[in-house]
Amino acid sequence: MSGHSKWHTIRRSKGVADQRRGQLFTKLARDITIAVRDGGNIGDPDMNFRLRLAVDKARSNNMPMDSINRAIERGLGKTNEAALEEIFYEGYAPGGVAVLIETATDNRNRTNSEVRSTITKAGGNPGEPGSVGWMFEQKGLITIDLEGTKLDPDEVMLQVIDAGADDVENDDGVLNVYTEWTQLNLVRQALMEQKLPITGAEKFMRAKTTVQPDEQTAMQVLRLLEKLEDLDDVQKVYSNLDITEEIAAKFA
Repeated sequence: MSGHSKWHTIRRSKGVADQRRGQLFTKLARDITIAVRDGGNIGDPDMNFRLRLAVDKARSNNMPMDSINRAIERGLGKTNEAALEEIFYEGYAPGGVAVLIETATDNRNRTNSEVRSTITKAGGNPGEPGSVGWMFEQKGLITIDLEGTKLDPDEVMLQVIDAGADDVENDDGVLNVYTEWTQLNLVRQALMEQKLPITGAEKFMRAKTTVQPDEQTAMQVLRLLEKLEDLDDVQKVYSNLDITEEIAAKFA
């Protein structure tokens, strides 16, 4: 199982801890605000697909509607809060593992300092724009959780491919379904019509090739990824790390 999928699974399992730290709602709100702006300043989820994804994710995490509406209004420029901008940072973790960091910030200097400092302290090297971005491709990611269902994973995987997915990975009963970003909504709708247990749909930067370092280095990389995602301005972290089930279990 490739590392970027494993990291996605590890972070999903640690979602409760994120809520305790009070970060989850902040990140969800920023996703909504950015989605409004990038969707042509459209605050209606029915008319803005990226906003629909962000709102659905917020609601699935029990975010209050007042907070969702406030985030939409911020995206529309109706509040006194500073405008957010989406910035990607790039660099290398220990072992030459490529790292792509998605941020949403109202203070570029602060975010730049925090991200670069975190990478450097962990033994990595901050990179210039474009240094590792070419190693990733933008995809849609749909998560289907078959745990507790009577659905056969192999049969569901065939359904998913028939619905237009590019690829699908089975991670202990959780299917990570990859689509072309522009086809995410169509595939999602098709799977919803089949009443499959979809637990998430989002934009995802998938590594084209992966790196598998030794266990010690892999643990260093995982700790760096976690520290980066714990930064207030960081929304998501992607890497081309490839790890074994055993290493993932040790870290989780």
